[in-house]
Amino acid sequence: MFKEFQTFIAKGNVMDLAVGVIIGGAFGLIVTSLTNDIIMPIVGVIFGGLDFSNYFLPLSSSVTATTLDAAKEQGAVLAYGNFLTVVLNFLILAWIIFLMVKGVNKMRAEAEERMFKKEEEQKAAEPEAPAADIALLTEIRDLLAKQKA
Repeated sequence: MFKEFQTFIAKGNVMDLAVGVIIGGAFGLIVTSLTNDIIMPIVGVIFGGLDFSNYFLPLSSSVTATTLDAAKEQGAVLAYGNFLTVVLNFLILAWIIFLMVKGVNKMRAEAEERMFKKEEEQKAAEPEAPAADIALLTEIRDLLAKQKA
């Protein structure tokens, strides 16, 4: 079983997955910062200075604070503004990934098209080999010509 595990690790799939997870985590932090630090303040200005991060509903009567952090210290709250921010993060991340996949697919299609054109050009540049019966007749002709000479 240890040998199988070594083979599995050595295939490279695990390393590719690890790199993908690490890059994905870092990319997620970038999107979170983009949403929290750039997009949400702009959305807040557009909607009259609203800050989604402090939108919450108190779930107990003991919560009287006006900010989310203070309200969480006082008791249970439903932080729907934070949820809206996370949903926006997801939508931005999904859109960026969609654009990346679309771009990669376009690049692959263009590369395949270039390879296909190269193959067609090479085939066109190479003269077609004569049919087998014509090649045989040509050989016979050449042999007869050598015998006469």
